[in-house]
Amino acid sequence: MNRPATPVVEVDHASFGYADAPVVRDVSLTIAPGEVVALLGANGSGKSTLVRGVLGLNEQLGGDVRLFGVPREDFHDFPRLGYVPQRHTLSASVRATVEEIVAVGLLSQRRWWQPRLGRAGSTDTIHRCLEVVGLADRADTDVSTLSGGQQRRVLIARAMASHPDILVMDEPTAGVDAANQDVLAGVLARLAGEGTTMLIVTHELEALSGIVTRIVAMSSGRIVFDGTPAEFEYHHSRLAVVGHAHHSGDEADHTESRLAAAPAAGPFDPQGDDHHG
Repeated sequence: MNRPATPVVEVDHASFGYADAPVVRDVSLTIAPGEVVALLGANGSGKSTLVRGVLGLNEQLGGDVRLFGVPREDFHDFPRLGYVPQRHTLSASVRATVEEIVAVGLLSQRRWWQPRLGRAGSTDTIHRCLEVVGLADRADTDVSTLSGGQQRRVLIARAMASHPDILVMDEPTAGVDAANQDVLAGVLARLAGEGTTMLIVTHELEALSGIVTRIVAMSSGRIVFDGTPAEFEYHHSRLAVVGHAHHSGDEADHTESRLAAAPAAGPFDPQGDDHHG
């Protein structure tokens, strides 16, 4: 009899925030190996705060978080976590080649007691990562000359360099034109096909159609939906009907309208989500 796989992420009635002020309250979420989870919500809904809380990048104000079955406060195997933060582009002041940026991701692979990865091994790893994101021919290119979509792919390749067991991406398609969104979607589809576990914070669900296996929606710091894409589509269509049928100003109607509107937000929304999203 096969034992169930240990969840990659377990969040149990947890709250996260800043300076003892909760932004995300009493949230529970479990992500199994191989799942591709889209985390939706309007700016200020708590998406990025939840993700950063899980990764230990802001304060945990209550509840429990486990990573690969280990309490987060005792977890130190950080190469298993690949994180692509919310950032439209790399800094214009960065003077480095694509290969040099991806090589930074190799640093987390090596413990202080382990020998340095040989140059050949490093080069092979970097090349494989760039191949996955479709930039193998740009290894020697200065990153400052790349488009925003290409830079996002460089950051994904950097996160992949440590061979993580989960990729956590915060708005990977934000600020990227439609053509580059399609390329990014192809990259994520390839990773999903290889069984990579992913948690993707996004406004743009359409760009990830056919890739995500599960959708989690947030509003006002709480999870208000958790299900399959088909269930979300049905739920979303029902809420749209309710929104048209009721205009009484009732708080329940406002909540439903917020959820129904969440995926419609676009890449030109204010980028305040880093601290309150």
